[in-house]
This record gives sequence, C-alpha cells and structure tokens, in this order.
Amino acid sequence: MAILMSLFSPLRLHALLLALLLMPGMVQAERIKDVADVEGIRSNALVGYGIVVGLNGTGDNSTNAPFSVYSILSILERMGISLRDKVNFASVKPKNIAAVMVTASLPPFARPGQKLDVNVSSVGDAKSLRGGNLLVTPLLGGDGKVYAIAEGSISIGGFTAGGKGTNVVKGHPTAGRIPNGANIEKAAPDTLQNDQKSIVLNLRNADFTTARRMADAINRTLGDRAAHALNAGSIEVLNPKSDAVSLIAQLEAIDVITDHPAVVVIDEKTGTIVMGSEVRIDTVAVAHGNISVSVTESPQVSQPKPFAGGNTTTVERTDVQVDEEEAKLVVLPKKVSLSDLVQALNTVGATPNDLIAVLQAIKAAGALHAELRVL
Repeated sequence: MAILMSLFSPLRLHALLLALLLMPGMVQAERIKDVADVEGIRSNALVGYGIVVGLNGTGDNSTNAPFSVYSILSILERMGISLRDKVNFASVKPKNIAAVMVTASLPPFARPGQKLDVNVSSVGDAKSLRGGNLLVTPLLGGDGKVYAIAEGSISIGGFTAGGKGTNVVKGHPTAGRIPNGANIEKAAPDTLQNDQKSIVLNLRNADFTTARRMADAINRTLGDRAAHALNAGSIEVLNPKSDAVSLIAQLEAIDVITDHPAVVVIDEKTGTIVMGSEVRIDTVAVAHGNISVSVTESPQVSQPKPFAGGNTTTVERTDVQVDEEEAKLVVLPKKVSLSDLVQALNTVGATPNDLIAVLQAIKAAGALHAELRVL
C-alpha cells in the first residue's frame, strides 16, 4: 500500500497529467456542433434609449446631462401633461432620473411572448442606478423596427457611498441588468428554410485541413458527394430530403478531428504566454543571464586641519557595482515538442518576461515555426 501511495502521490500524479496533456501525438475528435455554425442562424443585437426613475439622489445632473430632463418631459407630454410653456428647463433639477442605453441580444428563432435579459448602462453622469426602475423602452434592431419592449427593476453588482470629503465605490454601479426584462414583440428574422436545397456550415476557425476532414466525415455518414468544402471556412451539405432540421441535428453529432496552426500568444502587459501543442523549433542555443547595476551615492565632508585656512567642502563619492549572473546555455534540439520547450526554458530559470524575450529572439532567428501573436 505504501508503494502504491508513493507511485500516485499528488506531485507525481500532477506531473503525469501534465505530460499526457502535452503529448503532441494525442488527437481528440470534436463534434461539428462545437466547431462550426450553420450559416444564417445567428443572434441579432437590439438597442434602445430609456429613462431610469426612482433613484435616491444618484441620478443625472441636469446641467451636465440636460437630455435626461428633456426625455422625462417628453414622456409626461405623451401622457397628457404639458409643461413646456410653464416650466423653465434650467430650474428643473431632478436627481432621481438617469438616461440609459438598453441593449439585448435577440436569439435565433425567438418568438413573440418570450423573454429576454437586458443590459442597462448610464449615458449621463449618474452616480448609481441602484434601486432604479426602467420605464417602458422599445428595443430596435438594425433595420429600425421594434423587436422587444423592456422595463423593470435594475439589478446592479456594486454601490457607491460617501460624503463631501470622499466617496467609496465598489463594483460598477452605473451599469446593471434586468433578468427577463424584455418581452419579444416581433419574431426574429428566419433565414433557415426547411426545404432549402443545401446547408452551409461555417467553421469558427477557418482551416483548410479541418474543412476537408469535416467534408470527409460528413460523406462517410451521409454518403459520397453529400458535402464538399467551399473554402477554408465553409462546407456545403446537400439537403435531398428537404428536411433541414433533421439534417442539421444529424450533422451536429458527427465527430471530426480538427487541425490548428502553430501559434504562440504573448501578452506583455500581464506576462502571459500561451503555446499550442503544434509549436516546433529548429536547433537553437538559449543563454539566459541577468545583469544588475547598483549605483550608490555617498557624499563625504572634507574639513581642513586646524589653522590651515581652508574651507569645508563636500566630496562626492560614487560606488558603482555591476553584478552579472552566470549565463546558463541550453541547446534545444530540432523539432522539440511543447513539453521539451517548456522544460528547457524552465531549466534556465527564466521569468515570464524573460520567456517572452527568448521566444521573440528565437522567432527573429527564424528557428520558431509558429505564428507569434503579441496582444
């Protein structure tokens, strides 16, 4: 039992899992549902301008955001209350209203009567939308038509509090969400016809190899010439039975082995490096060593001897010390795997910033066979 526990200790198990994950020979099939979308089936963005009321003195300043005052007066006029000839707009300073933009995503095949979640964001200088209620707001699509109506109480994930001296803000109190806050009034555009002649699958990451493999996998399931790749990102599938719904359901379950280009992604701001298992390099030697320079200023007072007639002066003393770490030279053989590359770079004790510099230098030397993307 002790031997088994030693073999499967957490450290060794972690190392074994890491080695398995980094094995370049391992491939995994993905469902078409997870790597491709059906052309024409997509969501649609909705947007509207609305007013939030009921705020506890945290709304828009009418001087800086006069449009909120005009908006609430226009709403009152539509309800039969006319104030334009009776009220001086400059004197109207309500602090319990805020102008907001309301956005939502209309999913495909959405029908009237269904609900949508909406996002509410302040467009003025309101301090917080906490406790506010969104008045009825039409949500428009790209064609200018009303597809949904939003209203309701806003839920936010932050707050603001303070006085004249200081304020404390937690989270983002000027943006919130209304779950199920919109009723769909108009059906989403239907671009999929059940009897259409063919269906086009669009890869989320265009790749010629993956497109060919997907077409071959579909032909093995549905029969020869059922599908063919139009380009690196699209595969056309015939619909001989005029039943697009059943065909799409069958296609989504087909497994395909995807292929990816070799890419190294670098984010210098956070020191993040992400490398795919396809990354390979030619034989190259990597040396890593840091040089630190320390400059110390030590002013000293020079005072003449008694009765010498001299003046007391300050003498600058500068101590410069240069420390250079011993460079560790590591030779990386040709066509090493991702695990070999990671282990070799860890051997030289490189920090994330050093790794970024090393990878950029290897790329500049022409030894890195991967696309280097810097975020």
